Amino acid sequence: MNTVTCLAPINIAVIKYWGKRDESLILPVNDSISATLDTEQLHAKTTVMISQHFKEDCIWLNERKEDIKNPRLQNCLNEIRSRSQLSGHMNDWKIHICSKNNFPTAAGLASSAAGYACLTAALTKLYKVEGDISLIARSGSGSACRSIMGGFVRWHMGMDKYGMDSLAKQIVPASHWPEMRILLIVVNSEQKKVSSTIGMKRSMETSEFMQHRIANVPEKADKMQCAIIQKNFKTFAELTMKDSNQMHAVCQDTYPPCVYMNDVSHSIVNFIHSYNDAMNDIKGLMLRYT
Repeated sequence: MNTVTCLAPINIAVIKYWGKRDESLILPVNDSISATLDTEQLHAKTTVMISQHFKEDCIWLNERKEDIKNPRLQNCLNEIRSRSQLSGHMNDWKIHICSKNNFPTAAGLASSAAGYACLTAALTKLYKVEGDISLIARSGSGSACRSIMGGFVRWHMGMDKYGMDSLAKQIVPASHWPEMRILLIVVNSEQKKVSSTIGMKRSMETSEFMQHRIANVPEKADKMQCAIIQKNFKTFAELTMKDSNQMHAVCQDTYPPCVYMNDVSHSIVNFIHSYNDAMNDIKGLMLRYT
């Protein structure tokens, strides 16, 4: 019996990933940039175990048994097993996976990103896989590749049709901007009515505004990266809020629309703008994460 336990953080996108150019490979239509949160506050925790005595592969999420045949889960598991450095007979052992989030699942806090990043990290340790694992994490959940590393991370969309250059790379570690603070406010802990996966697909198929956003993200992403490196909070905040507004405008332009903000969300946005006006400077920002 071999066992590994890992923690992985959630990440909050400041330049958002919205839309895929390839659904099966989970290849995005634009670069995205995120801030990784500290695992001491919010994290996914995953334990993986293989044993010759297990009869079948199984997975439990938040103490509930789930479908191990989920295609995205199988993508990760099959890729890891194909790269396994374990001795031959151990590769045939069945696996049990137990994963738990210490925050609401599917409520807009990137639970799938943290979960698949954590699963990938645990599996690579268990099967002794080496090398860049962001590609494997991405095959489970696109944003998971950004949770593989800390600090500020950029997921490069890449151009290769097979996604071999669609990788996440750290811009700077968390220690680069120690003054940065992120406050999360869960305005509704219930599961989203429209999942991000469905919402993205619907936007790609129906939103006329989508192509405008895709065309403008590269320049914004480059400016955001420079703002992070220079620790320019004003530019960082403006770009974050404008990109969030634009993504939600795409969601509103989607048919049927995908609504991820509620009255509380809008009240917080108004409060932040009023606060910045009162300070005659940009001291805070607000975005609604899907």
